Amino acid sequence: MPPLTAPAAVSAETQDTNRGIAFGIGAYFLWGIVPAYWPLLAPAGSVEILAHRIAWSLVFMLGLTALLGRWAGLRSLSRRGWLMVTAASALIAVNWGVYIHSVNTGHVVEAALGYFINPLVSVLLGVLVLRERLRGPQYAAIGVALAAVVVLAVDYGRLPWISLALACSFGLYGLLKKTVPLDATASLTAESVVLAPIAVGYLLWLGPAGTFHDQGVGHALLLVSSGVVTAVPLMMFGAGARRVPLITMGMLQYLAPVLQFAWGVFVKHEPMPPSRWFGFALVWVALAVFTADAVRARRKQQRLLAPVE
Repeated sequence: MPPLTAPAAVSAETQDTNRGIAFGIGAYFLWGIVPAYWPLLAPAGSVEILAHRIAWSLVFMLGLTALLGRWAGLRSLSRRGWLMVTAASALIAVNWGVYIHSVNTGHVVEAALGYFINPLVSVLLGVLVLRERLRGPQYAAIGVALAAVVVLAVDYGRLPWISLALACSFGLYGLLKKTVPLDATASLTAESVVLAPIAVGYLLWLGPAGTFHDQGVGHALLLVSSGVVTAVPLMMFGAGARRVPLITMGMLQYLAPVLQFAWGVFVKHEPMPPSRWFGFALVWVALAVFTADAVRARRKQQRLLAPVE
């Protein structure tokens, strides 16, 4: 096959980026509507739900990996690769657990705040770890976001720990996903393999105290479905994260917290006093500044890459 010409190479790269953006949008849309799902698993507690989520994710991913024949990547993964997978597994387990707890205890809005902050955490990680350069408007956006956290901490009477835990854990997870040398399917299978022994061990220890056996077939099937609900958007996210820059994935992430925020405010009717609206308004100002700057920078880059006729 002859080498690609410069325009053809740019076109192939653009198509790959577009696929990554589509995967990212799909993942964030599904995450945006998931607050409607977790309460359906009651009366199971947050830890039991998390354990089932991990265990059934492994079952789903093992079947999918076998179907697609993706064992080679797992077999060839180095010790360093498994260490990276283990770190990613720990981060996503923290993220899952905190999120389930927040939804099932009536803190959907605070969880949404975490995912609003997450793009700015991704920017900081891009600068600190990947040596990406930070522009002036990005500095301003981060400063406004920090002010918003202070305002919301005063409003809540405490640090919004749910928000910060979700933003930091998922930001670091996204960073690690760019360094794990596996495709999206194999990577999630590896993470499930790491986490499943702990999850299954907990469920065995829980025994009759769990809700899987005594709440009917419908409840059991809902717990089983948590594997699919978990795996599908994560695979889409992994596929997107490997195709587009970390900053772009941060921009796409807005879709999920918008949907989550709407669910918390307009469906669950969580309290939103004026001070809390002000704090969220500051976050949205920060994101508007960040987005406008990112769009401007992307257009400038596209003009520089455009072929001269």
